[in-house]
Amino acid sequence: MHLSELTHPNQLHGLSIHQLKQIARQIREKHLQTVATSGGHLGPGLGVVELTLALYQTLDLDRDKVVWDVGHQAYPHKLITGRYDRFHTLRQKDGVAGYLKRGESEFDHFGAGHASTSISAALGMAIARDAQGENFKVVAVIGDGALTGGMALEAINHAGHLPKTNLMVVLNDNEMSISPNVGAIPRYLNKMRLSPPVQFLSDNLEEQFKNLPFVGDSLSPDLHRFKESMKRLAVPKVGAVFEELGFTYIGPIDGHNLEEMIATFELAHQHPGPVLVHVATVKGKGYEIAENDQVGYHAQTPFNIATGKAVPASKPKPPGYSKVFAHTLTKLAENDRRIIGITAAMATGTGLDKLQAKLPNQYIDVGIAEQHAATLAAGLACEGMRPVAVIYSTFLQRAFDQIVHDICIQNLPVFFCLDRAGIVGADGPTHQGMYDIAYLRCIPNMVLMAPKDEAELQRMVVTGVNHDGPIAMRYPRGNGHGVPLMEEGWEELPIGKAEILRQGDDVLMVGYGSMVYPAMQAAEILSEHGIEATVLNARFAKPIDSELIHPLAAQIGRVVTLEEGCLMGGFGSAIAESLLDADITVPVTRIGVPDILVDHATPDQSLAELGLMPPQIADRILKLFQRKPEPVSL
Repeated sequence: MHLSELTHPNQLHGLSIHQLKQIARQIREKHLQTVATSGGHLGPGLGVVELTLALYQTLDLDRDKVVWDVGHQAYPHKLITGRYDRFHTLRQKDGVAGYLKRGESEFDHFGAGHASTSISAALGMAIARDAQGENFKVVAVIGDGALTGGMALEAINHAGHLPKTNLMVVLNDNEMSISPNVGAIPRYLNKMRLSPPVQFLSDNLEEQFKNLPFVGDSLSPDLHRFKESMKRLAVPKVGAVFEELGFTYIGPIDGHNLEEMIATFELAHQHPGPVLVHVATVKGKGYEIAENDQVGYHAQTPFNIATGKAVPASKPKPPGYSKVFAHTLTKLAENDRRIIGITAAMATGTGLDKLQAKLPNQYIDVGIAEQHAATLAAGLACEGMRPVAVIYSTFLQRAFDQIVHDICIQNLPVFFCLDRAGIVGADGPTHQGMYDIAYLRCIPNMVLMAPKDEAELQRMVVTGVNHDGPIAMRYPRGNGHGVPLMEEGWEELPIGKAEILRQGDDVLMVGYGSMVYPAMQAAEILSEHGIEATVLNARFAKPIDSELIHPLAAQIGRVVTLEEGCLMGGFGSAIAESLLDADITVPVTRIGVPDILVDHATPDQSLAELGLMPPQIADRILKLFQRKPEPVSL
């Protein structure tokens, strides 16, 4: 059978090990060719090819449910569940999503883009199954990196107290999240990877006792307790921990040995209650370059398969925001030992690996634990440090309660740097940084800012580390505008002060962050049509520069706000509220992201679909001037 013939995972049933190995080879080839062409997550999927095939050999996917944590590693799953013919559209507009998506396939039982959710979701499905008197298997596949997330441990704690609820957790242990894992749990898992499988001790012990003279079938009631004691003597430390938490622990087993995994999964399905199968895999398996650089090949832009080198850009690009941020923060930290950079398992993505390399004692990676990162920063701030928590906008959502209670209520000087704010592109709705303006500006004591370009970002980094209270800076994914940068000597910005970039009498355009340059470009288009705009770079969404904006709004009489974030409760709402509170009743048009989910596409495709490209902005404003006032009915 060829991979292209697989339209349903149940077609794997009955295939020989030889046939499954052929399918595995074809999955890796298709996976590698697709990611090399269009970009995407490479290492995670390559590492779970055999795991996926072995697991699905033991399930009936017309009934049974599988929940994949995050979805990084679910490309093989997609290839054997009817998406082979469309797989070349991976992460492209209207193509196959890069993560699991319930609306895309009946076999995507739960969608998620954040880690550590799978056990909770699978347990919920298992409890619902039992409550409705149904009978099907539920499996959660979670990586060892995601196991560092508190939510996964909460779910394990809950499941372990439900001995009659059948649930299998497959721990895909490749010693990595994106970067090497940190913390006590991964360290214990590493000990287990080096220990021989010991499940046979409990499996075979009873039969061996039956063969003893004078014993036969008349086993003592204490035998079960003796079996468990013997097993705990042999099971490495973490296996015993899982057992104490109420799970039957099996493993570790070789995640690239199909025979062993199929036999193990069949055994695990027979155990009542919660079972954890510990599978040791190699991230990037089958592509030597990815195996040797598991961090660099977690995800890739288009690359040459033979060399592993990225396809060069057609022309040099300005430095990315993350790179400029990391360089600036590292320079500041060299002269201020109070500065501590904090990442939640995203060192390379945020650029904090540069700080780690230069100043390892001023760098902390907490693992996939954003809540802990926020409160850890609060504790550091209590003792006079200047913590800088660098977290993607979409992931900081997880720490909302900690931002409110532990930081803002206590008015502690924690600097949040929200990378990937706004449109992020091919990763889709789970990763778009849409909501940070809305969910942060409602909290007392919080200051919000966003740079118009990479040079202003440098000044905002200085502003953030010196501010005596909670402060957050959002900045986009991708490259800057190519403006001149300074190596040092950056000046702080006055909190809450905007700047005038262009003057005109017809409309006041107030841009925030990444929408300032598009506002300027739209203003030039408007000028060609006889409409002159005043353009402000707001710099701050909180506090609003009311001293500058209010009189200009009253004088000009028409306001347009521009933001790369959700309109509901966002920057435009802040401007409108400020004007309303000051009794300045002028028309306000808010341009941003409406109340929809932004699907995967290139950033430019998404911006165009949302009407956020400069010509579209100019066209919308032109129509405001062409609209005739509607008569007031009495």
